[in-house]
Amino acid sequence: MRLVSLVLFLTSTLLAFDAGHALLGLVEGERRGQKVWARAGSSAVLPCHLNPRKMRKSWKQLPDKTSVLWKRLGGSAHQEPHVVLEVGYSGLRKTALPMRPRVSVQDSALRHGNFSLHINPVRSEDAGLYEARVAYDTQVRSCQVELGVVTVTISPPSPVVENEPLLLSCNSSHRASLVETCWFHNGRPVPTSGSTTFCSSHGALSILRPAMSDAGSWRCQLRYSDNEIISAMYNLKILGFDGPADPVVYATAGSAADLPCTLNYPPNTFGINVVTAHWSHLAGGHLQDRGISQNSSSRSFPLHLPAVGPGDAGQYHCAVSVGRKTISRDVTLAVVTVTPSIQGPVSEGSRLLLICSLTHRRGHERFQWKHLDSAPTNSKGAVAISRHLEEHRSQTGRILEITRVSQKDMGTWECSVYGPEGRLAAVQYELQITGAQVSNPPTIFSGQVTFGLTVTLFLLLTVCVLALALQKRARPPVFPALEGMVAVTVPKKEMEENQKEKIQQTEC
Repeated sequence: MRLVSLVLFLTSTLLAFDAGHALLGLVEGERRGQKVWARAGSSAVLPCHLNPRKMRKSWKQLPDKTSVLWKRLGGSAHQEPHVVLEVGYSGLRKTALPMRPRVSVQDSALRHGNFSLHINPVRSEDAGLYEARVAYDTQVRSCQVELGVVTVTISPPSPVVENEPLLLSCNSSHRASLVETCWFHNGRPVPTSGSTTFCSSHGALSILRPAMSDAGSWRCQLRYSDNEIISAMYNLKILGFDGPADPVVYATAGSAADLPCTLNYPPNTFGINVVTAHWSHLAGGHLQDRGISQNSSSRSFPLHLPAVGPGDAGQYHCAVSVGRKTISRDVTLAVVTVTPSIQGPVSEGSRLLLICSLTHRRGHERFQWKHLDSAPTNSKGAVAISRHLEEHRSQTGRILEITRVSQKDMGTWECSVYGPEGRLAAVQYELQITGAQVSNPPTIFSGQVTFGLTVTLFLLLTVCVLALALQKRARPPVFPALEGMVAVTVPKKEMEENQKEKIQQTEC
């Protein structure tokens, strides 16, 4: 009896040993008929390894006498068995047309006894049972691996845009009935009951208004009636804009402004090459087109305004067409200006108000005035001037009041607008004062001024003398009859005789 038991024990041990030899030896932890799960769109590896002990005995002796044949025995649609990949003794490869070029085995791994099948990317129709047959020397070994596929789909298809309803669906090739579906976003469970954002129905998750915060890693977990739990990851990308949701650009009147319109992903990330951007501005109740640009490689479409004024302030609309989808964003332009209560130069002693205005205020802005000109320190009134500037040099509030304008207030005044994020914009105003005394000119010009005045006076005196001389020559004589008399010299005797004749004539 003991002999019979011993014979039966040896026989069963021998059969087990032969059965183990008939199968391809696998590394520890692997079993025949194991199952591998992969998400559709990702890669999968169907493992098949030679036992290390068999390698040490015979592998090095027959390195070139090995062939590998991978077959698919059947899938979810009960297909007929067919060849997936074959590597002959000579290294010649044959691949089934439906899976070319998605399947491969690594040449470097073959020499180390690794005959695993790589599938990239996996498709939902790839699910099924696969078998590998490895022939080397005079032996044939085999292993079987079942591939299960988990499919995560989005509707509408990529790209997903902000505020457009989205449906995430998760299912697998497992044949048992589905009991429960759970969703996780960035590792945290997503509540669906009572939520106004997420809704779940039959394994699908609906996101009513996708936001940029909904992008990231999503994981679905499926639990079946046979207690099989399957999960899959999906990286959700939402196409939107960089920066805040309601951007505001602050600009000084007269300066240039650039309004941003930048996508968070380049369009070619989604395989899209045709992109157009359109800008418009609602002004005076009329919609004005401000610019149209087209660029297939860029993700930035800014609008450049060379010189802005209060009339340019307002809301601008940027619409970007990516493929068949259009996303848009509103950008607000706020313009900073300074309005004086007195236009033009200001007289000394006047009361002046400088009003810093900002269009489209959001309520959290604050204003600060500053006198940019430095106070002089090389005059006798330096202390008084410093005290005056300390009073007006820095003042908060939209309105700067100068009760009595003086020469010390002349120069550049700057109004800065601040927000929670820091300084937003600044505008400057140049204050000019009439009747303002000009500081003494440098000594080098004093002599020139004196010399010029002296020359001028001399010229004026010369002109006056010439004018008087001309006036005297042009005056008429007092006795016009004497104007033609000529003085002639007469001898004395003749003069006496003439006088006698004149006397005699007089007596007669």
